Amino acid sequence: MSRLEDAIAAGRFVLTAELLTVNAGGLDAVHERFAPYEEYVDAVNATDNTAAHAHASPLAVAIALQQLGMEPVMQLVCRDRNRLALEAELAGAALHGIENICCLTGDDVTAGDEPEARRVFDLDSIQLIATANAMRNGRYLSGRKIDPAPRLFIGAVENPQAPPVGHRVDRARKKVRAGARFLQLQVLFELGPLERFMAEAVATGLAEQAAILPSICLVRTAKSLRYIDEHVPGISVPPAVIERVERAADPEAECFEIGCELADAARRIPGVRGLHLISFRREAGIARLCGRLGIPTREERELGGDRPPVVV
Repeated sequence: MSRLEDAIAAGRFVLTAELLTVNAGGLDAVHERFAPYEEYVDAVNATDNTAAHAHASPLAVAIALQQLGMEPVMQLVCRDRNRLALEAELAGAALHGIENICCLTGDDVTAGDEPEARRVFDLDSIQLIATANAMRNGRYLSGRKIDPAPRLFIGAVENPQAPPVGHRVDRARKKVRAGARFLQLQVLFELGPLERFMAEAVATGLAEQAAILPSICLVRTAKSLRYIDEHVPGISVPPAVIERVERAADPEAECFEIGCELADAARRIPGVRGLHLISFRREAGIARLCGRLGIPTREERELGGDRPPVVV
């Protein structure tokens, strides 16, 4: 059982983080990206050609994370591979003892810097989840047996604010029925969509069937917020948030305050099981946020530090 699966099964507050993309530099480059927050997180996402930009492969980065003592969550997107390649990546991950898998459809190639790249999309994210689940049960999609069956802990993503908003929980439930056991939500800069999503997730039982982890993104400037709002698919930033940062005497400090406020509010919403944390080029911000909110380190959470003390 992976550390992430164990933490979720035990009902502990879970923290995952997004590893900044890696292009070169070997193990040192990987380690420097997660070292600032290493003591807090249960697992770190090895991303897969984020926003349709080529980077070191998620399997290679996941293996590097594991070699460095950090548990990986290997992302896989459907945009760049057919089913044979996706199955090969899943089998390869399991061969190296990498259990946590996060299945995504992937941004369209027009979001990246090589828009002439050919789209694949042989499977969509729900079909990829089902494929991983079939392999976890000892079969390739063809029915061919895998013995022993690879141990996989399967996750997915969901976006509470993507249209049609009223169908997002239903889509998340399809992913859970296909085999997902944790959901990392898309970044939000306002609480309304998350509160509505979580209320329905609790009412329908989704929050009991899968661990739901809202994503909190730390940025530094109003310019970054505007870029996300205008250019990152599926994410919108309220004008009031951008204006708040523009008016601030210290924009970076104000961005951090906003991140802390969102994280603190998100973790208190019924049904939320943890947080997924992202910080662009300021990895130490994740540790600062955890310290600011009084979130115990991973070791303290494993020892029960996130629960009230028991009087004996």
